[in-house]
Amino acid sequence: MHNTTEIWDKVIASAKERILILDGAMGTMLQKQSLQEEDFRAERFKDWPSPLQGNNDLLVLTKPEVVAKVHNAFLDAGADFIETNSFNATTISQADYDMSELAPEIARASAQVARQCADEWTARTPEKPRAVLGSVGPMNKTLSISPKVEDPGYRDVTFDEVKESYIGQITAMIDVVDAVLIETVFDTLNCKAAIAAVREVFVNVGYERPLLISGTITDRSGRTLSGQTAEAFWISIAHAKPFAVGLNCALGADEMRPHIEALSRVADTHIMSFPNAGLPNAFGEYDELPADMRRQIEPWIEEGFVNILGGCCGTTPDHIAAIADAAARGAPRPLPKIKQTLRLSGLEPFEIAV
Repeated sequence: MHNTTEIWDKVIASAKERILILDGAMGTMLQKQSLQEEDFRAERFKDWPSPLQGNNDLLVLTKPEVVAKVHNAFLDAGADFIETNSFNATTISQADYDMSELAPEIARASAQVARQCADEWTARTPEKPRAVLGSVGPMNKTLSISPKVEDPGYRDVTFDEVKESYIGQITAMIDVVDAVLIETVFDTLNCKAAIAAVREVFVNVGYERPLLISGTITDRSGRTLSGQTAEAFWISIAHAKPFAVGLNCALGADEMRPHIEALSRVADTHIMSFPNAGLPNAFGEYDELPADMRRQIEPWIEEGFVNILGGCCGTTPDHIAAIADAAARGAPRPLPKIKQTLRLSGLEPFEIAV
């Protein structure tokens, strides 16, 4: 088992002194390497019956060097945290490629590739340890919304099936990573299944890891896909006591700002944000330059409502370096004392005034 206590103690100490930096988009950087079907297959999967191109998680088995190249580029840009390349390393998501049985192996290999990169950088700069976050994605199935318009009560999966799939993924990574990141949450019920899985894994292995949770406001409606505002989402998952809560994906920094600011007012934990490099163009590509993203995020730093900053879709090491440079000029958000009261949430937050 990797001993993460010393690394995470330094992360906690650093978080009191400065804004910490998360990495950027793995997918964007892999696309830049112009990988072909044979890169995803390699020798091991040369006769696999399903197309494999696009299964980025699989590259930790077939082309680990291209994944390590991305991790190292973001670490060189100033990242304190790198995420494992395991966004879809669950039995449910890998079913798209007929690779469900390989999901735990993929998850574990993703953690090992990231661990090696982080440890090499930590050895170079021991005053700035680099931590590995085990990336737990939202899956390609949703528990809150029926995929059949004509049958609102229908679900492709059950809560227990989603939880078990997450247990396999998290168990495969837990002794290698420094913390678990449940990210890109569009359905809070999926997130609750992931939280339940994390807790069960902690019991099974006999130790815990810090937990970070990041939701996704899917469009300018200001809500997750399952309908919650950022504040309601926080109330729904606050019981998990995450080290950090935040938002990522779907929006650029300008569009994300009001929702991050709202979270910073209600959450008594660290606030993180990793927005996209703007909104995609007509070709699904991201045009926002590092300088543009920096200019949008600088007011967040000046006004003091973030603790961890990074990037999601379209963000390159140049974006992360620009964000890191801006963050170094500001101070982290102090953790607020939130008055204890009854807080409930459906689609909206509900608080009993005291």
